[in-house]
Amino acid sequence: MTRTTTRRRAIASSAAVAALALTLTACGGGDAGDGGGEGSADDVAAALEEGGDLLVWGWDATLPPMIEAFEEAYPNVNVELANVGTSTDAYTAVQNAIQAGSGIPDVVHMEYSAVPQFALTEDLADLTEFGAADLESSYTPGTWGSVKINDGIYGLPLDSGPMAMFYNATVLEEHGIAVPTTWDEFVEAARALHAADPTKYLVGDAGDAGFTQSMIWQAGGRPFQVEGTDITVDLEDEGSAKFAEMWQPMLDEDLVAPVVTWSEEWYKALGDGTINSLLIGAWMPVNLESGVPEAEGDWRAAPMPQYEAGDAVNSENGGSALVVTEASTQQALAYGFVEFSNAGDGVGVRLEAGTFPATVADIESTEFTDKEFPYFGNQKVNEVLAEAATTVSSGWQYLPYQAYAVSIYNDNLGSTYTGSQPLMEGLTAWQDAIVSYGNGQGFTVNGG
Repeated sequence: MTRTTTRRRAIASSAAVAALALTLTACGGGDAGDGGGEGSADDVAAALEEGGDLLVWGWDATLPPMIEAFEEAYPNVNVELANVGTSTDAYTAVQNAIQAGSGIPDVVHMEYSAVPQFALTEDLADLTEFGAADLESSYTPGTWGSVKINDGIYGLPLDSGPMAMFYNATVLEEHGIAVPTTWDEFVEAARALHAADPTKYLVGDAGDAGFTQSMIWQAGGRPFQVEGTDITVDLEDEGSAKFAEMWQPMLDEDLVAPVVTWSEEWYKALGDGTINSLLIGAWMPVNLESGVPEAEGDWRAAPMPQYEAGDAVNSENGGSALVVTEASTQQALAYGFVEFSNAGDGVGVRLEAGTFPATVADIESTEFTDKEFPYFGNQKVNEVLAEAATTVSSGWQYLPYQAYAVSIYNDNLGSTYTGSQPLMEGLTAWQDAIVSYGNGQGFTVNGG
């Protein structure tokens, strides 16, 4: 069975990730010629009126209908959309074009985790001059923080992935297990379910860097601090330790299904009641609907469990932006396109196509929150997810070589999931490897 996933954090091969990371150093991008230069909001309006050709690289499924709407609104603009690959494959293609100095797109669809590495190598245009800063209040804090690097704004948020807990209500009810609202309750629920039926698990985790980062974020950790080329990596900070202390018993007691996320086995486990909850981004509903149709009516959405009862603290898991390349000779026109897509009429078009928005107004609209999902027993899932988006804590940063850091996660924590290494020791090993690599790439990196 072939499944199409619309998640915003695609899995790429470690080799491709490493190849990309090795071309991104603190020394700046390749010589791609002169970009669009200075601009203003008036220049954007004039560029849209005058028109021209734009090259957009992206894989998001909501881009084609949005582009159609954009071209109807601005008939003098012709947009060419090219899918050069997803995630790391796309970034490698972008970097190759920059190094070659030709064929560089004007606009790129880019995950939040990749934005810093291109911004800090000066390959992305700072959109402040076009009035992007005025849009800050339009977006959720977590997504805005992902495109604001140092004092610049290097994209506009396309979508978001606030964390939520999706759970199999049918299985939990059959075993008399209440929906956990705290992490203590979550661990106890995992114990109760697995004790009642050893073939069933509350959750699965075979080693996923994105999941670990999101969990550390929710726990209050801020392991990556970046100021220009000066970086501090502290995967032993209070939040990292808090997450590790909570999750370690889950691993020690074999309460976590050792199933690789996004594998065929994983989809099967979600459908047959082997794995009965997901701690994941708000973009997940459409993937459950398409990937696990046999479980329609069983699943529900709930807020993330908390470390303290009554708290409401959340994090992001995935999400992406549209960015303008520094090499583009039509930056004003490109920004006009990005603003239409991510802050204008294009948002509504993409909502119809299934995106989870980053814009506050859309997240708060009753049309969005009142939608009932038959797959989830007619639950108003967006109501849960919209609230989750408002509780994302601020201050998280990604590394300027995040793709490489993710690629070596299992090299350093793989044995954690086989029981031979404590999670905290694995995080320390990962930290050491991240620090060593960064220093070798020309950054000044210190361990916490």
